[in-house]
Amino acid sequence: MTLALIAGPGGVPPHLVRTLLARGEVPLVCELAQSPSEVVGDLPRLRFRLETFGRFQQELTAGGITRLCIAGALRRPDVDPSLIDAATTPYLPRLQAALGRGDDSTLREIIAIIEETGIDVVGAAEIAPDLLPEPGLLTGALPDGGAADLAAAQAAHAEMARTGAGHAVVARGGCVVAQEDARGTDAMLRALASPPEAGGGWTFDPFDLADQVIGGTADWLSGQDAQQDQSGGILYTAPRPGQDLRADMPVIGPETARLAREARLSGIVIAAGGVILLAPETVRETLAAGRLFLWVRPADRA
Repeated sequence: MTLALIAGPGGVPPHLVRTLLARGEVPLVCELAQSPSEVVGDLPRLRFRLETFGRFQQELTAGGITRLCIAGALRRPDVDPSLIDAATTPYLPRLQAALGRGDDSTLREIIAIIEETGIDVVGAAEIAPDLLPEPGLLTGALPDGGAADLAAAQAAHAEMARTGAGHAVVARGGCVVAQEDARGTDAMLRALASPPEAGGGWTFDPFDLADQVIGGTADWLSGQDAQQDQSGGILYTAPRPGQDLRADMPVIGPETARLAREARLSGIVIAAGGVILLAPETVRETLAAGRLFLWVRPADRA
């Protein structure tokens, strides 16, 4: 056992474990105490907290771990200063500074600290290349007039990259109608699919998005025009520019496809080489049944 998997919630860690076991490699499954994974089975496990990260590293080294993969929906946990141990104290200034800069910086700093111990951090796609789909239109047909939605989504995504928050955007009628936050892509779609009278909907400040609307106009600032046509549009997902793809790579799966149908979207656009596609056959079947498309957009155009 030389590989450790820091496993968070979601379907990617179980897929990685199945892939590893199929080739005879048993991983050490490591879980943040606040974010247990969905990995099942009788496997060696190690639970840790960010406050004891130093001791966690020591345990990895003592256990002969030489490679480590970070996968799943890991989010910054609440930190209890009273639980910080002596082995973690030397890393506090770096971790505190990274936490203040957001999830991207935190993951980068954690990766840097791990690699300083001689452990090689690898990405999920290095373990299971089948997680990354080939470029192309996997199902459905691209709609006429979809360029405005794509342009709006990409503009919003670029702004999100500046703040280091989220990977996914929904654009409809050339306007951004939802952006992913810490709750994740599926939560965004679930809220978007719920009628306002049922307590659903996605809350955002339209003035923050005004520059992301095609033509620079924001007719929907009052909230009324955006509600006139609640069908069509795209879910656009891509990694943030400069993001370390060894951790926190965006993911879509069957639940994403189902919720995209419920939100009455026209389809999903993902960046080739930068977005994990879980259970691709199920995703395609779900989208095809709702006449939605799935386009893996070539990397040189993303």
